[in-house]
Amino acid sequence: MAMQMRQGKLMAVLRFILMTVLAVAFLSAPASAQNNIDARLVAESTTPAAGSTVMLALDMRPKAGWHGYWKNPGDAGFGALLDWTLPKGVTVGAVRYPVPERLVVSGLMNHVFNGNHALLMPLTLPAGLAKGTVLPLSLKGQWLACTDQVCVPEQASLSITLRVGDGVVTPDTRAQFDGWRARFPRPLGAKAAFEQSGDTLRIGIPYPANLPANDPWFFAETEDAVAYGAPQSVTRDGDLLIVSAKAAGLKPVTQLVGVLAFGKDMGLEIAASAGVVPVGTSGGGMMTLLLALGGAILGGVFLNVMPCVFPVISLKAMSLARAGGDPRHAKRDALAYSAGVMATCVALGGALLALRAGGAQVGWAFQLQEPRVILFLLLLVTAISFNLAGLFHLNSFGGGDVLAQKKGAAGSFWTGVLAAFVATPCTGPFMAAALGAALVLPVAAALAIFAGLGFGLALPFLLIGFVPALRKRMPRPGAWMATFQRILSVPMFLTAAALVWLLWRQTGQGGLLIALAGFTLSAVILWLIGQAQRKGRAVLSLLGAFLALGTILIIALPKGDATAKPAAVEGAEPFTEARLATLRAEGRPVFAYFTADWCVTCKVNEKAAIERDEVRAAFKKAGVTVLVGDWTGGDPVLGRFLESHGRSGVPLYLSYPTGGGEPTVLPQVLTPGMLVDLTR
Repeated sequence: MAMQMRQGKLMAVLRFILMTVLAVAFLSAPASAQNNIDARLVAESTTPAAGSTVMLALDMRPKAGWHGYWKNPGDAGFGALLDWTLPKGVTVGAVRYPVPERLVVSGLMNHVFNGNHALLMPLTLPAGLAKGTVLPLSLKGQWLACTDQVCVPEQASLSITLRVGDGVVTPDTRAQFDGWRARFPRPLGAKAAFEQSGDTLRIGIPYPANLPANDPWFFAETEDAVAYGAPQSVTRDGDLLIVSAKAAGLKPVTQLVGVLAFGKDMGLEIAASAGVVPVGTSGGGMMTLLLALGGAILGGVFLNVMPCVFPVISLKAMSLARAGGDPRHAKRDALAYSAGVMATCVALGGALLALRAGGAQVGWAFQLQEPRVILFLLLLVTAISFNLAGLFHLNSFGGGDVLAQKKGAAGSFWTGVLAAFVATPCTGPFMAAALGAALVLPVAAALAIFAGLGFGLALPFLLIGFVPALRKRMPRPGAWMATFQRILSVPMFLTAAALVWLLWRQTGQGGLLIALAGFTLSAVILWLIGQAQRKGRAVLSLLGAFLALGTILIIALPKGDATAKPAAVEGAEPFTEARLATLRAEGRPVFAYFTADWCVTCKVNEKAAIERDEVRAAFKKAGVTVLVGDWTGGDPVLGRFLESHGRSGVPLYLSYPTGGGEPTVLPQVLTPGMLVDLTR
């Protein structure tokens, strides 16, 4: 502990020396037109209305290889220093920064911005200014521009002139500011806590247990609280995400403010107070890995009885029964099948982790967010369904042998690939916790969990292959197999129907027509294949026609429509300002609420109050229209609406009365009675 204190003091001394040297350099550096970070001052509206607030942006554009710094730069560096000259009565609020990035140089942790970024700040005008009043604004900015080898203090004098007007914002400027807003952290909207034990800080952050946390890292805005370059670990305790970091060791931490980042450009603003924080049970330790791995294996086992994968598993078991029980062939097929399942699960898991590391907010079965993958899977499931129903026959078909047209180990491997791929839309017991843990564990541990899921999925077939007693208990081949195969077609047809529905939800009427056409034309081609087989004719050309049909339909499929999530309340609509304005003009009562998947308070209110039957009935009787704004992805349009109501985050609940009038802002904790009373 004493050694750690001395190391902390040494780092503080070094940082003080660096800051002093850089500060002197700032004061002595002349303004230059050759800055390595170009900057310009931009206003969201150049004609703001009197008494209003307009957003200003300091647009920072580093040259290739250069970076700027966050407000707390980390072990070295400086954030931007801004000195304003403003007209009388005009004020500038606190600067807002995007989510920073980590950069380690010579063992020093830097909190930086590697590419173009903007600092936003609200400018408030006094009331009573006459239209046409000229408002000259000037700013002297100083910042540090660095590469991984050299740092240069820079400064610039910037100015912009506004004129009091109607506050109009051009579409191009609004889109530009919305793009900047999308990179800002969202306010958590709930209380966080921290607890210091020795040289360890544990920060408890409310965060739903069913949501993944991609590469979390806590950037401390509070200086001298966290050892910036020390490793951080993440654990979970129910709906609490717990970040463990090393304390700076200079003095006890009394307050803690910062940003919890999830990959690039996604983060939550955290303001934590001292309190009690549990240790957590889903972090990166060996016990956590074992628990998550066990959950993944159990989840894989339960997948075997899910409707979408059970027919494939059953067919492979039937093929083993037909084989007559040769132990060598049984073991070989079991191992090959398991290899196919586990390889597919690991490949899908690796792709998932890679996409999330690149900033995509995707989860398990992410491939089902791509309509073309859904259509491919629909055509594949359609072929399996009609094969099971007896419409046509594929030689040595064992659920996946069609992919290789081979018997033995190769066919078993591809059966495993198909089983795992078909299983991805399914979820079962134990899977959510295991896969959630995989997304916060190191890559190697996460891939082990995905492999464990595949092992669980393959386990029944492994047992059949390696345990003679189980093979002996399997029913002997007979006429019953044909009947059972027909029965297995039912859940596969239901899976095809579900895929058609999913494609319709993502692509609309155009996608639905293509899906139905694909199903119908596939049935015709597969029937022709069956007729040709019964007459002993070649079917290669018909198989080519089936593949060509699938290729054409996949190419012709329209892109997905990024519509809002279905609202939980019956009859609710996605929030738009245009829809709200229409309803208000008609004098109709409106209940508008704004939520996000990562907002624990929001989800509690939805389950405990908004989605209750008595609330639905009261709203329906009173003719209340419910509008839902989903801010999970940080929609900048919703962000502006929240800001206009004095909120920087969710939840926000607004009740608009019948006949017009200003809305009532409801508390952040709702009860059913409170919502029912709105209708009286």
